[in-house]
Amino acid sequence: MADEVILMENICKDFKVLNRHEGLKGSIRDLFSRDYKTISAVKDVSLKVGRGEILGYLGPNGAGKSTTIKMMTGVLEPSRGKILVNGRVPYKDRTANSEHIGVVFGQRSQLWWSLPLIESFKLLRDIYLVPEKEYKEMLDLYSSLVDMSPILNKPVRQMSLGQRTLSDILAAFLHNPEIVFLDEPTIGLDVSMKAKIRDLIRGLNKEKNTTVILTTHDMGDVDALCRRIVIIDKGQKIYDNDIDHLKSYFGSYRTLKMKFAGDRWEEVLIDEKKDDVMDIIMKMQKQEKIRDIKLDEISTEEVIKKIYEGESA
Repeated sequence: MADEVILMENICKDFKVLNRHEGLKGSIRDLFSRDYKTISAVKDVSLKVGRGEILGYLGPNGAGKSTTIKMMTGVLEPSRGKILVNGRVPYKDRTANSEHIGVVFGQRSQLWWSLPLIESFKLLRDIYLVPEKEYKEMLDLYSSLVDMSPILNKPVRQMSLGQRTLSDILAAFLHNPEIVFLDEPTIGLDVSMKAKIRDLIRGLNKEKNTTVILTTHDMGDVDALCRRIVIIDKGQKIYDNDIDHLKSYFGSYRTLKMKFAGDRWEEVLIDEKKDDVMDIIMKMQKQEKIRDIKLDEISTEEVIKKIYEGESA
């Protein structure tokens, strides 16, 4: 892949965990115990990410996503394997690595709670030594992408969750980093704010050619932003390709939607290679009168769910 900004080769991360014993005696025994077991959080993951990509990094809870991201950002050192971020080994040169990345993790804000947003921006400008001209250009770009006037002079503690998330994403891009890591950027937000944040991420990526690594459980984020996705499960990479390629493995799957009394809709995922749609409809009709029917293509969310269930090709 040309112009790679992230390169990982056979990365592994192991953790030593104490085998704990029950009860008071067990707790005292644990203080002096050397009985450890090794847990592999990440197993031989290789990955190349090109400049300007928006990569969806997906997996169930406990799959190893956060551990991988922490190795990319330099927080954790791999147990084995090679990792380069912007040509640097992140855990060996954390300071230089931090200067060229932006991070939004969960609900951990990098903004100053009691200060207006614009003051947080000024502090971040000074911390990252952003030239005044570049700083003003970024603010102008922000204004062209999103209406900042309601929040620019508002203390962070007075903002809604959506406004804080929006502000954190703006702060992560402020020093024009080469890579931005976004962890669940739209979690807990309403539909309108989700759309605004997706538009913002897409716009900043397009204007600055910033590489974005996105971890999310919201398949709306994936469909709206990502052409390529990587799926990790139990520490191992199980998929690395584009969304359309992923869906092609499940081309025979459809979502059958049936409307019943009281405008109640029910969905059934069917495999047309195995299931007869009319048989299913007739069986449901015998139980309750069907008022409307829709047959849709399988969604990204359903595809990934089936991969988690071990039904990939």
